[in-house]
Amino acid sequence: MKLDKFSRLGFILAAAGSAIGLGNIWKFPYITGENGGGVFVLIYLLTILFVGISVFIAESYIGYKTNKNPVGAFKELAGDKKNPIKYTGFAIVTALMILSFYVVVIGWILQYIVLSLTHLPSNVQEAQDLFLGFLQHDIKTQIFYFLLTFIFIAFTISRGVKKGIEKINKILMPTLMIILVAMLLYALTLDGFSKAVEFLFYPDMTKFKTESILVAVGHAFFTLSIGMVVIATYAASLGKDINIVKSSIVVGILDTVIALIAGVVIFTILFNAGQEPSQGAGLVFITLPALFYEFGAFGNVLSVAFFVALAFAGITSAISILEPAVRYLEEEKGVDRKKASYSISSIIAIIGLVTLLSNSAEYGSILTIGEKNLFDWFDYISSSILLPLGGILTALFVGYVINQNELKQYMLKYMNSTIFALWLFSLRFIVPLAVGIVMLEKLGLFK
Repeated sequence: MKLDKFSRLGFILAAAGSAIGLGNIWKFPYITGENGGGVFVLIYLLTILFVGISVFIAESYIGYKTNKNPVGAFKELAGDKKNPIKYTGFAIVTALMILSFYVVVIGWILQYIVLSLTHLPSNVQEAQDLFLGFLQHDIKTQIFYFLLTFIFIAFTISRGVKKGIEKINKILMPTLMIILVAMLLYALTLDGFSKAVEFLFYPDMTKFKTESILVAVGHAFFTLSIGMVVIATYAASLGKDINIVKSSIVVGILDTVIALIAGVVIFTILFNAGQEPSQGAGLVFITLPALFYEFGAFGNVLSVAFFVALAFAGITSAISILEPAVRYLEEEKGVDRKKASYSISSIIAIIGLVTLLSNSAEYGSILTIGEKNLFDWFDYISSSILLPLGGILTALFVGYVINQNELKQYMLKYMNSTIFALWLFSLRFIVPLAVGIVMLEKLGLFK
């Protein structure tokens, strides 16, 4: 079966689209605020370099080397070895679990684009009541945006790599960057800009907390979309003249720059309004809409731009999350791409609807197990267990299992022997240790 290929630019934009998601614009600013600003950013940059990009290159090599779906790729590179690590490609299940609740959040963002055009809350209390009312009671609106997003994602994937994934990323990713740069230029005119830059880029070691290292490692790992074989799947659609090392570094830089720009914009708005940087997870849906209101009519423009950027980031990531399972059915089971796209989307959408309902006042109690509802359980299991496990196994697979001579021969074309040795050391020791500690900490087994 002949599969279409990414161009080099198409791969970079698609991989960046996968990496640049809600974590960059939503999560990064609030965890930076909670963990001391500049000192956290410094740790984060180091972990992107030694943990994130290391695994990103490893995943890229797996897909690039085999030109196969992740399940087939891991099995081929493992050879005849009976090591169960060769089944790591089934991390496609992790991707689908994430997709089921990730699209729910994209639905919230679409609602907030409409809200930004009509009615911004005048204070934080009103913003909180508005969000909780929407989350717990407005089920029909949530379902509408949820299904709309799923249909768009399935349609994009069904059109293939070139006409679907690459084409949409060539539109959404540059638009996302233009919106964020425009917001950055506006932030330059506000009084809070200098304070935001100081907070983000001047490490204050008195604010250092050891737990911030774990947070930084975890976020650097998850923000690059590694651990769920998305990057391996995208790299499988690359031509043989592509430098995956250079492409991986470019994606890592783009991902980090977008997160930092979002941080500068958000902290400028916070400081301009006299707010503290540690606003928590409610920053995007509660604090910011109330702050946008303070800008008058222009606040609506700012709010629309911000939530459109957030929606684009979420949609490009969601598209990438669906692709591994579709390619698996297409290659391993001989299923037509369109049929695979819509059938998988339908199944995951049904599961996603249940996670959506678990947040509601009407169904929440019957969809809650222990202290968490299904939405929170899916988030917890994927982020605390499956993603880190997938990343560790990928690092160990490339570091130990695959043919090391072939790996070295390829990599030495794009990095010198010292860098190669450091990269391999990172995969064999740093990544398993760092991500393993994060995993154990999230499970409450490491304090």
